[in-house]
Amino acid sequence: MVVRLERRAAMHDKRHHLRTLTCSKSVKRKNVTMDDLLCIYKLKLKLEAVKRELSNLIAIKRELQLPKKGVEVEKGEKGFLVRVICEKGGDKLVSILEVFEEMGLTVSHARVSCNLYLSMEAIVVAEEERALHVKSIAQAITKAIERQ
Repeated sequence: MVVRLERRAAMHDKRHHLRTLTCSKSVKRKNVTMDDLLCIYKLKLKLEAVKRELSNLIAIKRELQLPKKGVEVEKGEKGFLVRVICEKGGDKLVSILEVFEEMGLTVSHARVSCNLYLSMEAIVVAEEERALHVKSIAQAITKAIERQ
């Protein structure tokens, strides 16, 4: 008999704690349980909304950290300085090198990075004395990147 009373008192204390946590007004066990389930569901929805907002903020931060995409070509003393920044994926580097080969350009020095994006900085020299323009090289590289 005493054990039953202790168990009942323990259950009453547990329900009281649940009511205080979920701000439930009801006294019945079934209603308290339903209120608890509703509270858990609401918390789950809030957590999903916070996760969505966090992923959006991370995406915005990542976009701000990325440099501007594009192709820059400058005429230098020995040849051309080519800077390319674009999204990684596909065979973009191979396409760029094929463009150099088609235009008769030799890569004398290059630095390539492919962490969050493809970044390449190269010094290219014309194999033959041809009249190459900065704009024509930049357009050819841009077309090669867009083909991918």
